[in-house]
Amino acid sequence: MSRKAPRWAWWVATGLGSGRLRPAPGTWGSLAGLAAWCLFACAATWHGPAGGPGRAALEVVFLLALGLMAWLAVRASDLVVRETGREDPGYIVIDEWVGMWVTLWPLRWEVHGLLAAGGWRWAAALAVPFLVFRVLDIWKPWPVYQIQELPGGQGIVADDLVAGLYGLPLVVAALPWIIR
Repeated sequence: MSRKAPRWAWWVATGLGSGRLRPAPGTWGSLAGLAAWCLFACAATWHGPAGGPGRAALEVVFLLALGLMAWLAVRASDLVVRETGREDPGYIVIDEWVGMWVTLWPLRWEVHGLLAAGGWRWAAALAVPFLVFRVLDIWKPWPVYQIQELPGGQGIVADDLVAGLYGLPLVVAALPWIIR
């Protein structure tokens, strides 16, 4: 029998429990990741988009947060997979969080304006990256499907990371219509 994963690993791997929701835990996990991104982006850009060195520092903060989340996602997923013996259980959704955050990257400086605008613009601005990511995550175009064959947490997280990277140019292309 494998060693029990620590409680923190379960909380991280299940996206603070969002992976336990049914049906479609991946969709629930993506929604939770979207909500967490909104909170993080609002907090990080609280005083509005900074110019010059302030903006560069915030870019580093966004990159470090994403990198730390991806690292924790791989680590936590590895520990949970080792405990359960299941290859890629549906309740592990922290990979959806990572993919969502990558797909949402182009909106990081727009979050305050979009939330202030309210109404359909706010909903559309967040729905587009969400839908783009979910389609790519489910469809798994080449090499996303093949990447998930990496061992343990690496494979669990890497395919969603690449799906998020595929979503980036699509969100950038939609951005002019989203934020008008």
